[in-house]
Amino acid sequence: MTERLEGEAGVTRAVELLRAGALVAIPTETVYGLAADARNGTAVAGIFEAKGRPRFNPLICHLPSLQAAAAIGAIEGEALRLARAFWPGPLTLVVPLRPEAGLSPLVTAGLQTVALRVPALPLAQALLAAFDGPLAAPSANPSGRISPSTAAHVAEALSGRIAAVLDGGPAEVGVESTIVDCSGPTPRLLRPGGLPVEALEDALGAPLNHDAPTNDTAPSAPGQLSSHYAPAKPVLLNVTTPPEGALFLAFGPGHPEAAANLSAAGDLREAAANLFSMLHALDAQPGTAIAVAPIPQHGLGLAINDRLTRAAAPR
Repeated sequence: MTERLEGEAGVTRAVELLRAGALVAIPTETVYGLAADARNGTAVAGIFEAKGRPRFNPLICHLPSLQAAAAIGAIEGEALRLARAFWPGPLTLVVPLRPEAGLSPLVTAGLQTVALRVPALPLAQALLAAFDGPLAAPSANPSGRISPSTAAHVAEALSGRIAAVLDGGPAEVGVESTIVDCSGPTPRLLRPGGLPVEALEDALGAPLNHDAPTNDTAPSAPGQLSSHYAPAKPVLLNVTTPPEGALFLAFGPGHPEAAANLSAAGDLREAAANLFSMLHALDAQPGTAIAVAPIPQHGLGLAINDRLTRAAAPR
């Protein structure tokens, strides 16, 4: 049976379970993650089993601070500049793995790089500080399906497969972290996410390679599979007039016919926060498909369109 945990007592119980090698869904400001001790190979294998996730897809390692993250990966140069500017926050950095880090090879899918993040949510910070070690934590959902932005989403999808869910309320950002590869000569965007690319470029003082790659056989970081974040219903993109029987997911003012509206005010931050919860809700309603209005391709719109494109991809 999956336990529902809350508050300080919930953190204490979650740490106890994680130290025993169990799986615990934890809140972050982006989405809920399915956490396990990143040094325990059996526990990390449990993540792949519970999610039905392919083992060639690496995991993000969550730490409580830059200092703790630097003990796992080599955070230098531009990676250090970005870490100092945006951690804690919705940014994941891919950096060279330190040989002495002690991670299970399953976390990195055998690569010599590691994806690291320091989340900002106070409850996640409290958990990571109390656990005092790296937690591997991909999104707490069946692989390829809609990411969870509430504890209820996690319970609906994974109840009985994991030990517990730590309830931290609805995720504020609502889409996964932005991933930047800093293991090469220049930083490269691997996944747009909750930190706008424009903010990264301002911090770097230079344009960032925006061509987020798709790799279905050997991804270097999460979020690179062509089909991902998908509801059971087909997803139609850039729709202005939805076909008969489809549920219309609108954006912006003036859509009284819509089944839901990501942001009636046209606010991309609000739209990102609503994206996964609205996809969950529409997927549970009668309808032939989910038809999504055009979303601007700037700021958090880059992350929203990335998620929607992968949700609409052939499965």
